[in-house]
Amino acid sequence: MVARQIQILSGALLYYGLVLPLSYLPLRILYVFADFLYILLCTILPYRKKVIDHNLLLAFPDKTTEERKQIRKDFYRYFADLLVESVKNLTISEKQLREHMQLKNPEILEQINSLNKPILLVAGHYNNWEWLITAQALWFKNPNFGIGMPLSHPFWNQKLTARRQRFGLEVVHAQNYQKAFQCEQPIVLVLADQAPSSANNCLWLPFLGRETPVIFGPEYMANKYDCAVVFANISNSKRGFYNIQLELIVEESKILPYQELTQLHVKKLEQQILDNPARWLWSHKRWKHQQPSNWPAQIAQLQNTFEHKFRHNA
Repeated sequence: MVARQIQILSGALLYYGLVLPLSYLPLRILYVFADFLYILLCTILPYRKKVIDHNLLLAFPDKTTEERKQIRKDFYRYFADLLVESVKNLTISEKQLREHMQLKNPEILEQINSLNKPILLVAGHYNNWEWLITAQALWFKNPNFGIGMPLSHPFWNQKLTARRQRFGLEVVHAQNYQKAFQCEQPIVLVLADQAPSSANNCLWLPFLGRETPVIFGPEYMANKYDCAVVFANISNSKRGFYNIQLELIVEESKILPYQELTQLHVKKLEQQILDNPARWLWSHKRWKHQQPSNWPAQIAQLQNTFEHKFRHNA
C-alpha cells in the first residue's frame, strides 16, 4: 500500500510539476526541447539502440550498415518529435489538432456512415498515432472508441486516458472490448501492430521480409460484430503536421477467407514503413517470439474454430 501511494505521488509530482506545464508551451518551443533530446539520443542516451539495430537488421538485411544507421538516426529525430508532440497532446486545442491532423479525404465519411454498421478503424504505431487517437472523434459523429492496454502506472493511466477522451472518444480495455460494440454503429480504433502476448494465439504472416506474429483481434472483432474495416494511413507533410487518408478495406468482413482481412491491413502498414522506414516504432521488440514448431497443426485448428464460429451458416 505504501509503495503504491509513493508511486502515485511521484507520478503526480512529475505530471503537475513538469509535464503538464510543458504541454502549454507552443509547439515551436517544444521542438527546441526535441532538438536537444535528438542530440542526446544520437550521442550519450541512445535509447534502446540494440533493439532498434536488431529490428532494422531483421527487416532490412540487404541494406548496408550505414543505411541502417541512417534510418536509426532518422528514427531518433522522429521519436524526439513524437515525445514532445505527445506532451502537447495533453492540452492541444481542438483548433490546433484539426490544423495538425488533417483528414485529406473527408468525403469518405459519408460513404462510411451510409454503411449503417460498426466500423473497425485499423492503424499502426506509425507517425503520430497519439494525435490520431485524440482526433478520431472530431471526424466521426458515431460513438467513438479506442481499444488498448492500460499503463502499468495507475496515475499516468488515469491522466492520459482522460486527456485522450476529452474530444469524445472513450478508451476501452482490450479485455473488455465488447463494451465498444454495445453502442449502435460505433467507430472502434485498434492499433494492430503490437506484438502478441503469445506466439500461439495469433497469426504468423510475412511482414518486412520475415514471418511475424500478428494479433488476430481485428479480424475476430470484424467477424463477430459484422464490421466494415477502414485503414488509417498517417503521412507526415512537414514537422508537426500530418495527413490522414482513410481507406475502406472491406465492407463485408464475413465474405473474406480466414486470414485475408489480417493480411490486408498488415500489407497496408508494411507499405507505409517501406515508404518511410524511420517513422515506425522500431524501439519495441517486434520479433521477440519464435514460431511454434507445430504451427501447421495449430493454424489448422485455429482456422477450424474460426470457420465453425463464423462460417458454418454461410
